Amino acid sequence: MKTHMRQEIDEIPEATARLLDRSAADIAKAGQALRDKDPAFLVTIARGSSDHAATFIKYAIELTAGRPVASLGPSLASIYGANLQLGGGAAIAISQSGKSPDIVAMAEAATRSGAVTIALTNTLPSPITEASLYGVDINAGPEIAVAATKSFVSSIVAGLALLAEWTADDRLKAAVRALPGHFDGAIKLDWSAFASELGDADSLYMLGRGPALAIASEAALKFKETSNMHAEAYSAAEVLHGPVALVEKRFPVLTFAARDAAEASAVQIADSFATKGALAYATSDRVTAARKLPFVATGHPLTDALALIVPFYGFVEAWSRSKGFDPDQPAALNKVTETL
Repeated sequence: MKTHMRQEIDEIPEATARLLDRSAADIAKAGQALRDKDPAFLVTIARGSSDHAATFIKYAIELTAGRPVASLGPSLASIYGANLQLGGGAAIAISQSGKSPDIVAMAEAATRSGAVTIALTNTLPSPITEASLYGVDINAGPEIAVAATKSFVSSIVAGLALLAEWTADDRLKAAVRALPGHFDGAIKLDWSAFASELGDADSLYMLGRGPALAIASEAALKFKETSNMHAEAYSAAEVLHGPVALVEKRFPVLTFAARDAAEASAVQIADSFATKGALAYATSDRVTAARKLPFVATGHPLTDALALIVPFYGFVEAWSRSKGFDPDQPAALNKVTETL
């Protein structure tokens, strides 16, 4: 019998199509609000997997719309009561449950300050949508497994659709519409070669640059959540500033490389680790020393990076079970974490 996590991974294409169909009007409304506001900057409000989704959206906005994006610590409002001046900008709050008190408090503070606030959530109605001016239902459907998968993907898809609407980027719109088909292909990819090499490793690095760094961060979290395995995410450039000291022979390094401007540099780092004896894998045809993992090329650098998480989810769910864990019920974790 499939785990809930595996079932929810398999639902990603359907969930994406549902989001693009059912939430199109709300995405258009929020996109129009951003055009009207023409924000000088944006901020994101999120935690956990949702914060990794926010990091992906940050890179997408900066690369496409040319607006700087910063991540706000939710405790600024809930604990410190800081009075941030956000009137010239916009805020995107992401929460699957829509009710974490600190996320809600920060969204409320952003709205009071005059920002255009947009909530991406899997739960409507919810406190996060009440705290924001605009709400977008990511329409991922019920997610039972503690480790988020389809809700993470749907949050990013909603953010990309919002960005495409705001900027009237027809190429990005077309790429987003094509995602259900690309995800269906990505689900079928086999990363078992990486699993067979990991053996008894108890620590590994996940690398990426640009939007793929957000994917690496999400992958590292999933290793910890589902398999009690220590994994750290680094920029493929930043890893050379200290963390490289831990990379010894057979140390596992997984590089998430998309078909974008950072692919060459990411591959160069992966190959350099491989030549030093590390167990280096990368999602690129351009590797020469590192080992290649299969990927789906979507034809757009942003959606290409997002598609990388789908085969990883399938891999890590199987890896967790092979180690005797239950990926649906990680130890000491709850599905909804309500922080102050």
